[in-house]
Amino acid sequence: MDKNTDSWLISNFKNGNEKALAVLIERHQKEIFTFIFYKIMDETLANDIFQDTFMKIIVTLKEGRYNEEGKFVLWAKRIAHNLVIDHFRLKAKHNKVSETSYDNEEFSIFDLIAVKEENIEDQLISRQIQEDLMKMLDCLPENQQEVIRLRFFDGLSFKEIADQTDASINTTLGRVRYALINLRKIMEEHQIILTR
Repeated sequence: MDKNTDSWLISNFKNGNEKALAVLIERHQKEIFTFIFYKIMDETLANDIFQDTFMKIIVTLKEGRYNEEGKFVLWAKRIAHNLVIDHFRLKAKHNKVSETSYDNEEFSIFDLIAVKEENIEDQLISRQIQEDLMKMLDCLPENQQEVIRLRFFDGLSFKEIADQTDASINTTLGRVRYALINLRKIMEEHQIILTR
């Protein structure tokens, strides 16, 4: 087994090497966090679900229930996807919303990147979703486009973005907030549904 592959790291973690898990998380955290974030468009909630995802991954690995069926990251995204669904089901239950109307709520609208099964049709749909998202970003003011790209595509912290854009952290937070509000407005106005 090649060193430093996901499989090698998982095997080492199972054998008690905690550092292997840290490397695995660091390697995929940006991709998995972005995957979660674009389903719910709420950074605090995305962080919570991200933490829950890795807790579930750790438990599954420690119990020896992980089967090497494919890429680790696809398996991790499937766990995250299920946790997002659980969150919205719980939210719908609390709001006494029926399952039918729950399907039409923000979960469906922001379910941008469903778990990929790696066939050609799915790849084409994912590409179309990404293209639609890019077109929407182009509708935002330049300073909002910039912070969205730096935060959610490049994975920079708010402090790093503030430094890079010569703005205060409060200004940066405000720009991200308004950008997300504007993206939702664009989707509503143009009836864009970024989902499979």
